[in-house]
Amino acid sequence: MPNLIKLERLTKAAFAPFGDVIAMADNDWFPINNGTTQRYHHVGKVQIRGDDGQAGISLARGGAFHFPISVSMLERHPLGSQAWIPTGNTPFIVVVAPNGSDDRPDEANIRAFYAEGHQGVNYHAGTWHHPLLTLAQQGNFIVVDRIGTTPNCDEYDLHQQFVIDGSYADDH
Repeated sequence: MPNLIKLERLTKAAFAPFGDVIAMADNDWFPINNGTTQRYHHVGKVQIRGDDGQAGISLARGGAFHFPISVSMLERHPLGSQAWIPTGNTPFIVVVAPNGSDDRPDEANIRAFYAEGHQGVNYHAGTWHHPLLTLAQQGNFIVVDRIGTTPNCDEYDLHQQFVIDGSYADDH
């Protein structure tokens, strides 16, 4: 029987060990452009490691997943952060795990967050995470990450099977 991962609300505090929540809520802003625009400044930190990398902006389109969602692998990008920002009101599931003492995902502490359509995430460099799990029919995303010639994606097949059934760890 697979291990159940219950959903958590995506908040800055809960997600801080893994990265940044990209959202206007709970962030300070200041006016720019003669007061016609509110700038929410530095809501995520782009990390670039290595000599051949630079920050790049890409577009991605994800297909729909439906509960229950099976989780059997995680990946990480050791040479840079990776941000996923929905371009529409597209909710998605964010699955992460801390790095274990053996430099693999700590399977005992895998967590899943529900990202509302107005929230994005920025995984810190080296953060174990699941690939995109969009809950809409189709979701379009802006991706900001490291572009370079050095390989920057480690994949790991989990020893245990996990499932997200859509239930929450608290009274959502």
